[in-house]
Amino acid sequence: RVRSFDAATFVAFGAAQFGVAGNDVLMEFDYSEIYALLDLDVGHCRLAVAATTDALGQADIGRASHVRVATKYPEVTRRHFAARGIQAECIKLNGAVELAPRLGLCHHIVDLVQTGATLEANGLIEIEPIAEVSSRLIVNRPALKTRPEEVGAWIERFRAAVGVQPSPAFSRTGIRGSAPSPAVRERGGAHRVGDGRGEWTDTQPGKAL
Repeated sequence: RVRSFDAATFVAFGAAQFGVAGNDVLMEFDYSEIYALLDLDVGHCRLAVAATTDALGQADIGRASHVRVATKYPEVTRRHFAARGIQAECIKLNGAVELAPRLGLCHHIVDLVQTGATLEANGLIEIEPIAEVSSRLIVNRPALKTRPEEVGAWIERFRAAVGVQPSPAFSRTGIRGSAPSPAVRERGGAHRVGDGRGEWTDTQPGKAL
């Protein structure tokens, strides 16, 4: 089994032409060599800020100038808090993020949340959503340009599997017109996200994708 973070790296560097990764990973790495062409509508959860009950009893985080946060998403975390004028000191962890507050490392974490049961079991409360997360079909950008017919055919198979109508951007001869912008590419604090139907949306950090 290849982890989502590794799948994105393999696709970005051309070791694989296709992959599946959550948009949380795409937001974190912001690879320019990846297009996320289709939301597969699976793996739904959310990326959120959580805090200890002790932290909630202290001053409002919105008034703080500095916060220490444990997370496996340091880049997303820094951008999220920077947009609010807060400097985030990130403690990078690859797992068991919810244990960091219990060990005295910090009072806040940024992690994926589904039911909230893990947070509750560790004395944490979700206080702020950052983004809605789901799995995306990702494609290597050079492969999309140099092998349009083959890549386009596979994309259409995935579209059919998830019930999305064929895109006018693809045909039996490959891609017509210019390729779309990179799937998640920061521009002035916004991201470009494909919905799998040929539409691209600008979303600000801190808002659901």
